This record gives sequence, structure tokens and C-alpha cells, in this order.
Amino acid sequence: QKVPAEHFFEFKNTSPDSILIDNVRSTCGCTTPDWTWDPIAPDSTSQIRVIFNAKKSGYFSKKIKVYFSNQRKGTTLKISGYVESLD
Repeated sequence: QKVPAEHFFEFKNTSPDSILIDNVRSTCGCTTPDWTWDPIAPDSTSQIRVIFNAKKSGYFSKKIKVYFSNQRKGTTLKISGYVESLD
């Protein structure tokens, strides 16, 4: 439809300590992440919102890397889908 689409990734902090999301990186400018900078308490949930700008028709597959505090390696999230052309 060539309009931005969004998806929410929800997660739970299963560690005994509060955690922070230090950074979220996408593989291209067509994918924009949004997240809270507030600490996420133990046993609570939070979300990362990903907005995909669906300007091009066809199949897409994008990766988003999430970096949590005290974690060297990022966690990979993936979005994929198909954008239909209305032309």
C-alpha cells in the first residue's frame, strides 16, 4: 500500500536486575526503531516499535539489532512481508 507499517516487539525482563536498551539499529533507512530509555524492572515487560516505510512494492525482509545493557552481543529481530502495488 506504500504507507508506513508498524510492528511492536514485546519482551519481558527475566533477569534479577533492571535492564536498559542501550541502542537499536536497523539495516536500512526504511526501517525505524523506537524504544524507551527508561530502565525495565525485573519481571516487567516493554516494547520496541519498528516502523517500515513501505514505498517499494514486493517482498521485504529486514533485521533490527537490539543492544541491552551489560550484553556485548545484540539480539536480532526480523520483520518481513509483501507490499502490494495499487497501480
